[in-house]
This record gives sequence, structure tokens and C-alpha cells, in this order.
Amino acid sequence: MGTYDGTKIIVCMTDVVHATENGVLRTAIPPAPIVGGRVRVYSKQGAGPISPAEQEKGAKKKKSEESSLSHENEPCNTSYKGETGSDGCITFSVPAACYTITCEAFGLEDCHEIEVEPGCSKQVLCEIPVGFQVESRVQTGDCEDPKGCTSAFEGTTVIYAATNLLTPIQLEKKPIRLDWVTSGGHFLESPDKRNTKLIHLDTTGVVGNIMVTATLSEQGSASISQTSIFNSMRQRVNRIAGDTTTTMTRTETEPTDDLPLWVAIRNSTEALSFNNYLRFMDWMFCGKDNLTSLKEFERGRFNNKQTAYNNLLGKRFLPFTDADAYRVIKAATEAFVMVNCGIFSTPQPFTVGSDRDRDEDYLDRRDLPAPGRGLKQAGSDYLEAVDGTLTLPYLAIIRRKLPDISIKTTLFEEIDGTGAKADNCFGILQEKLANPCLLELIWSYWHEEGMLVQTVNAITRRFQNIRAASPLDPLSNLEMDPLRPLNNLFWGYIQDEQHRLTVPRRNYEYDHHYGLRLEGQAVQQFRPADTRSKFLESFHHLLRLCTVFYKQDDDTTVKADAFPVLNALKETHLILSQGAHNQFGDLPSTARVEMLMQEWLLARPEFREYLPTRIMVAYPEPWMDRVDAMKKLQGWSDTSVMHFRNLGIFGEQLLLSIRWGAWSDVQEPIQAFNWTRFFRPQIQGYIHAYRAVTGVDLAAETVDTQVNATLPSVLLKKRLAMQPRA
Repeated sequence: MGTYDGTKIIVCMTDVVHATENGVLRTAIPPAPIVGGRVRVYSKQGAGPISPAEQEKGAKKKKSEESSLSHENEPCNTSYKGETGSDGCITFSVPAACYTITCEAFGLEDCHEIEVEPGCSKQVLCEIPVGFQVESRVQTGDCEDPKGCTSAFEGTTVIYAATNLLTPIQLEKKPIRLDWVTSGGHFLESPDKRNTKLIHLDTTGVVGNIMVTATLSEQGSASISQTSIFNSMRQRVNRIAGDTTTTMTRTETEPTDDLPLWVAIRNSTEALSFNNYLRFMDWMFCGKDNLTSLKEFERGRFNNKQTAYNNLLGKRFLPFTDADAYRVIKAATEAFVMVNCGIFSTPQPFTVGSDRDRDEDYLDRRDLPAPGRGLKQAGSDYLEAVDGTLTLPYLAIIRRKLPDISIKTTLFEEIDGTGAKADNCFGILQEKLANPCLLELIWSYWHEEGMLVQTVNAITRRFQNIRAASPLDPLSNLEMDPLRPLNNLFWGYIQDEQHRLTVPRRNYEYDHHYGLRLEGQAVQQFRPADTRSKFLESFHHLLRLCTVFYKQDDDTTVKADAFPVLNALKETHLILSQGAHNQFGDLPSTARVEMLMQEWLLARPEFREYLPTRIMVAYPEPWMDRVDAMKKLQGWSDTSVMHFRNLGIFGEQLLLSIRWGAWSDVQEPIQAFNWTRFFRPQIQGYIHAYRAVTGVDLAAETVDTQVNATLPSVLLKKRLAMQPRA
């Protein structure tokens, strides 16, 4: 066939049903392509353009099942013919004209009349009502008829039945053949006896999905294939009770009431990750809606974030010209943090069956049983009712200490000023009890120690044409032109500097929460009024006890003792609660918003051209190689920011579970037992990252059992002094 300036006819043949059998509609699901079907195309002699009504009428025209294949009496001057390929389609290159298309397979025929204009393509779908289907059946009893089924235990004999709507007259004219192929197990029928409508499959020794494909074909001509998927499940294990002398399984435990809180903390902190934040920003401003990899509850919160963003956009204004681009980024980031930091936001942070990494799977990997009533219901049962409001047991204890203070439901900014709500000026906000914002400032501390903030500050100085204080400024030789598309964002960012947290202000709050502090010229003359000097020793002692617990728990001949872990949890909980004052309710969320925006700016593709990054290093988040590149240029610490980021993520999950759990009222060690198992990846990940950053191994055994409580900033300063200079 020649080419005619792109004028084509594409003909596809599929199996479809237009008939009933015994009053029941038979349907092939999904419609299967017909391979090797015969297609003939006739150009109608002297035919002019076909009207739309005639074209629709011709498209619906069907020949009778016994009609002849001959078209010798039709007036035509050109004809084409061929067979459909593996996808059930065939393409003809034709001149522009009016055509009659005839499709034939299995003694059935479908006809269409079309008009093809010059340079255009026309697609025609031929529907051949073969009605070919494959069904799997399983015999449930010795005397019972087989029943339709798609799953059974391994070792079951599955009966497959193939059906079609072809009549005996059609089968006599066009003999057919059935071929069977399986991806697992074996057929009981010998190969020479498999041309049959019923076939038996033995699933012994096969666990998982088995695909059985049946192919219906005319001899040397058209064929249709249908695949049936059968799930062969592992046999149930019958537990036999009896006296045994030894056991080689880990110690069994039972679900505790606070298990849903840990699951919610883990899911919520992961929902606050930079990669989820980047997806949200792309969804908001770039039109990208690929959210399939997110968990169901996180996808359901995107509209809530959109609503929060719209509300904030009308409240957040900057007194600078040409700063709207930065303003909308700031409002969107605040909306993202506001919605995701509340662990009881709707929808609740628990997975569903369609999620890839289900909560029950995580518990199973930790050898922890899931609550029989489900995590979501168990989470609701865990909460305590306080003045008609459901809240965490820890907050319920705090509420009972303040019985004389009423619960208020209205914020100051929502009061209309008429005086009608003046009696609500003093009280506890109901929202703070029902849905507290769970963030830990330790996330910001470790990201700042990883030089995230310093990297952005160095770039903004260069943007303002300010040389660094050191004699040699490596950025002075780098042109800012690759960052030209970000000029307006950096303009708004620099103009808004007076509204951002300063380094000393964050440093004082690090010390108030955890007794941690930064080292450097920006935090000289540090004079804190209240410090958590015992936190680092207590927290590191807890991590050390966890490593001892894991050695015992992995030994199947020993029952691990969780009492030391429980006492360490209670001690750390007490110290953390002492620091939950002053700026505790606002500064962590503000710092998180600002640092997420800094990460988003660094993750922009323009920085790939500005900074000498290492492309082949697989960083989990796209901003990280920019920070490491800046650290290399400036001669800062050569420890990768990846370890600092892991310390922030793992540390936040651990401290949230310690701070918000009602540990002061726990006496039985089973909760500490489950806590240690549940957070094993976070605990061991934190210990490893801490050794990579500071050189101190918190899991190392010592003679005097004392843990290293030296400030991380002091250890980092010592390592930097010993670092070889280029």
C-alpha cells in the first residue's frame, strides 16, 4: 500500500456482546482484541461525501451472522484487505474517498461506511459478538457443584470453563480450537487433550497470583485470548496447644491503648516531610496532580490545605512592593503545616487497604499485634472526654489541674467587637485540646546544625552584593545569572527578613526545650534564663537502654526487660514537659514554615546550574545536594546534610511520642515494651546518624555505664577543627 499524504484508516476488532443466552446478557470483560481478523476496505465508485446521518447509519449497520463474505456486486474501483495485528488493529494508507469497511472473524461480520478527508485519519471499531469468557470455579465439597471463585488455598484444584456465543451452524462453517496456558501450577489434562471447554489446574506448591490464559482461534485465522487471575493463598497454620520445652519465637505481646497515638505520630510526621510538601506546592502552583504514591488520608487533606491557603491569603500581607510571589508561597507553606501538624485532622492519619505501606504491615514487621477493633476505632477509644471534648490522656491530666478555667471556642480574631463574647476572653481553647499541633523544635535544630539556614543566608548576601565577613568569599566569583528566574522570590524573602525568626531567638528556644544550643559568632553572649540541662543525658540514656533491650529481645531464649526503658521514658517525659512553656506553642511551627520555604527555594532546578552539585548522589530530597555543595565551597563541615536531616526526622518522632504520651501515669512495662519495638527503626536510625555527625556512638558499651552528654555543637566544633583543609 502506498502513502497518501497521511490519509489513513485504522480498523480495530474487539469481542463484544450484543446477544443474550437464556435471558441473561453475556459480557466479555474487558473487551478482548481479535488477532488475525480479516478486514476489507472498498472505495465506493463515484461516491460523493457522506452526510453525517448516513455515516452514523452506516456505522451501525450489521450484517447477519450467515451473510456471505463476497462483495463482488458492490460498485467499487479500489479495495484493500489485511488481517489485524497483536493489538487487534490494522492501518491502511488510502486516498481521500468514501469507503465501506467489512470486518470478519469466527463467521461473524461487521460493516461500516465512512468518509476520509485528505490528510486525516479515521478510526473504525468493529464489534464481533463472540462473547468469549473464562471463569474459575472451585468445588467446596465432595457432593457439591463447583462454584465461581477467584481465590482458594494452595493445593486446591481449580476448574476453568471457557464459554462463547457461537452457534452450531457457525462452528460447523468455521471450526475453532481452544488452547490453555498457565503461569503456575500444572494442568491435569495431558497436552493432547487440552482442546476442551473445561480444564483442571492443580495449585499444589504455588502461592500467589496464577494467570491462566485461554485462546479461542479459528484454524489458521482469527483468535481471541482471555486471562483469568486466581489467587492461591498459603494454607492456614493450625496452632496446636501443648507442653513444650523451648520456643524459638520472640516474646509475644498484646496491643496497648497508646498504640494508635504512635501510628498517628509516625504518619503525620511523614505527611509533613519535604517530599509531600513539594508535591503539595506542585499541585497548587504547577498543575501537577500525581498523588497516587501518597497515602489515602494525605490525598484527602489536599482540599483542606487549599481552603486553609485561601483563608490565609486574605490575612497575610507584606508592606513591600512586588512581593506577591513570595507572599503566596508563604501562605501555602503555612497552610500545609497547619493542616498536617494536627494528628487528629480530618481525615485521620491512618492507612486504608489500598495504601502501599499499611499501618498493620508496619506493626507486623515490628512483631506487634494490631488492635482487633482496628486502629481508627482504637484511636477514638484512646482519647478521654474532658468537658465534652475528646483529647489525649496527657492533656486530660493537665486539664484536671485547671478545673477553674473554662473552655472557650472562639479565637480573639473571630470576636465581632460588639461585646457579646466578652466572657470568653479568659479560658482554654477547645481546638488546642481536641487537635493539638504536634511538632518538635529538634527538627529545626538539626537542620540548622546541618547548615540549611546558613546556606540560604550566604546566597541572600550574594544576591544583595554583600561580601562575606571572611577574607575569601567563594560566592563572589559565582555569577547570579542562573538564579534570575528566582529574583522576585528572593526579593520578597529578603524584604521579609524582619518578620522571620532570628538565629539567637531560635537558639534560646533550643536551650529552653532541650538544653541544646548553637555555636558561632551569631550567638555570642548567650544568657538563657531557663535551660533543660538534664535532657541530653536523659535522652541518650534512654537510647542506650533501648540498644540493650534489642539485644535481649532478639535472643529468643530471653524475655526482654522493659522496666529500665519505662523509667527512662518517664524521666525524659518529665524533662520535656518542663520546657513546654513560653514560645512552645508558636515558635516550632513558625520555624518549620520558614525552613520548609528555604528547602523549597534550594530545591528549585535553577540551583543545579548555580552550585557545583553531585548529580550521581541519590539524596532523598532535592534540596540536600545544594547544601552539601555550599558546605564544600565554604569549607564547613564535610558531614553530609543527609545525616542531620535523619536526626531531625527520627528525633521528632521519638520526642513527640515521649512528650504527648501519658507516661507519668504508667506503671506496667508492656507499654514501654511496645514503644521500644514500634520505634526501633527511628531509634537505631538516630543512633547511627548521631555517630556519623558527632563521632559519638550512643550504643557503645562503657565500663561506668555513663552516656556521653556533651553538647552536639561542641562535638561538631571539635570535628571541624580536626577536619583536613583543601
